[in-house]
Amino acid sequence: MDELIEQKVSCPYCGELIDVLIDSSEDQQHYIEDCQVCCRPIEFHVSVAMNGEVDVFLNRDDD
Repeated sequence: MDELIEQKVSCPYCGELIDVLIDSSEDQQHYIEDCQVCCRPIEFHVSVAMNGEVDVFLNRDDD
């Protein structure tokens, strides 16, 4: 069953806290999503542990 988890993250460009939905059905994910505030592209690196713990790492797309 797919499970979406809501998390607050800080945009690496403008620093604003934004709410994002993370799909915890995949162990490893890499994708780009625009910031809801400044509209710049953020690279998301998501990993889900066996116990269901979700780690989200963000990078600027221009790094």
